[in-house]
Amino acid sequence: MGFVSKTSMLYDATLALVFPQACAVCSASVEERACGVACAACWQKTRIFSEDDFVCWRCGVLAPGTVPEEKRSEVRCRRCDAEHYTAARACGAYEGALRASVLALKREPHVAARLAQLLFETQQRAPLNSATRIMPVPLHPERLRERGFTQAAMLGRALARLAGLPFDEWSLIRTIHTEKHRVGMDALARRESVDDAFEVRRPRLVKDECVLLVDDVYTTGATVSSCAGALHRAGAQEVFVLTVARPV
Repeated sequence: MGFVSKTSMLYDATLALVFPQACAVCSASVEERACGVACAACWQKTRIFSEDDFVCWRCGVLAPGTVPEEKRSEVRCRRCDAEHYTAARACGAYEGALRASVLALKREPHVAARLAQLLFETQQRAPLNSATRIMPVPLHPERLRERGFTQAAMLGRALARLAGLPFDEWSLIRTIHTEKHRVGMDALARRESVDDAFEVRRPRLVKDECVLLVDDVYTTGATVSSCAGALHRAGAQEVFVLTVARPV
């Protein structure tokens, strides 16, 4: 173990002793800064997706069974046929440490190192690894004034640093301020609420690009699909989606 690693571990231990932080999942002490609001044990218990998982190639939903490696790109659940994006993936299930991290990010603009690394590892897999530009799903200016920051932008910025890709939080904007999606809204209601809600104001930065849209949670796909439609109309070649989590 190197000097830097030993120093970091000592700092973490001292910090946990002087300023103890309770895990947002189990209330145990969080002893590693990189873990953010959840302890290492809760991270271990959280379902993190891997490249071995069998998924719909387009929307990324977990699917039963297996297929040969060369056939993976042909797998479709058919429920996502109308989506405007090329492919969507999530780091893991909306549970445990990932759920706690998403909720914490809505309150405080800080992306834990462990979460940033998960985003990077997921982005490095096909087909997301062909992205040439990273963009966050934008908030409407009114919502942005209320919150003070965009959690998707925080995630996108952290990923862009690790991936070495340009980060663009200005080209895609939200022009329609819709009601917040409520628990219980069906897929059709969510989709209608974001129809034509986005537009691209800097199409020259989007034309012929393979854009990676970043957001916190993939629920029905309505929001990211609407964003992807706007990007395609502006000339984007491909639009991929990466979220922290999705329900399973």
